[in-house]
Amino acid sequence: MTPKEKAKELLIKFLYYVESFSFEQQNENAKQCALISVDEIINECGDRFLFSKCDYWQGVKNEIEKL
Repeated sequence: MTPKEKAKELLIKFLYYVESFSFEQQNENAKQCALISVDEIINECGDRFLFSKCDYWQGVKNEIEKL
């Protein structure tokens, strides 16, 4: 799965769990949740993942920010 595909998948997953009065705000809330999750994964990269995995998750973060 490409970083772009993973970014969209995470956003859609969180979209169902956040509520707001408008779709735009709901989408922004889901985006922030996805970014928090990916940041947690990136923070753990140093000890447990190969650098290629860190690069992958940094790519996912970049794609989420574009959404």
